[in-house]
Amino acid sequence: MPQETSLEEFYQKVTATLPVDINREIGHFNVFEIDKLFDKKTGTRIMPYSRRAYYKISLIRGKNRAEYADKVIEIPESALLFATPRIPYHWVAHDDDQTGLFCIFTAEFLAKNKVGIALDDLPIFQPGELPIFQLSAEESAALEIIFRKMHREMDSSYIYKYDLIRNFVMEVIHYGQKLQPISPFHVVQNAAERITSLFVELLERQFPIETSGQRLMLRTAKDYADRLAVHVNHLNKVLKESSGQTTTSIITLRVIQEAKILLKQTDWSISDISYSLGFDDLAHFSNFFKKQTAITPIAFRS
Repeated sequence: MPQETSLEEFYQKVTATLPVDINREIGHFNVFEIDKLFDKKTGTRIMPYSRRAYYKISLIRGKNRAEYADKVIEIPESALLFATPRIPYHWVAHDDDQTGLFCIFTAEFLAKNKVGIALDDLPIFQPGELPIFQLSAEESAALEIIFRKMHREMDSSYIYKYDLIRNFVMEVIHYGQKLQPISPFHVVQNAAERITSLFVELLERQFPIETSGQRLMLRTAKDYADRLAVHVNHLNKVLKESSGQTTTSIITLRVIQEAKILLKQTDWSISDISYSLGFDDLAHFSNFFKKQTAITPIAFRS
């Protein structure tokens, strides 16, 4: 299953320097030139596109292929891609001649009280969409101008530069929302692969849990089977054959992973965490957690 990449892990891959303001109150933002990014360990160019703990907007030039759930999108020349933390993407470059720019930012950077709209309410970041757009030479040039403005402002000493950069980011978002997405090619070989792919997408779409008011809506094997329009026994058989694990085991492991993150990285009450993870009863959550980890949520947090 796709593993979340933190901002810290991203910077460890692309540069030796972690920005001092990475955890600043306004949220994190940065912009990069693709042809200048290298993995400092291997010396090879990297283009990380799996599920992230941050949002990413990329202007990419070069032949590429985007893989999303059971869909594959071939991009012959230039494209604009919007990546959200809720959906895993995989990006495959057909050649080494990749150019362009991309920016990364956290949800806090474009918080509702700063731009007047919640980021996940925007159509471009809705789960289930394919926010990848093929660009004409004119569109690519227009977007590069905006990305270059972001790049220049990052190096400036202007006290309100992040407010200006937010406007540039929103300009790119609105530009993208007016474009038509590229049609995907369905290349799954059989129904089992498609079911497995969509199950993983449905599971990962629910994470990360970002507020105590957010709640998992799909908690059981039957919940997923109903959404995929298959019998629960068939879903279990498919996942067992493809992963060696039952549906319930896969869901349990992912919920436990999120529970550990929330217990260690938030100050939410255990009751709030229990509710967010779909448990109606605190005792049920505590018993569930202890059964999987051999310790109680309180002991794990301490």
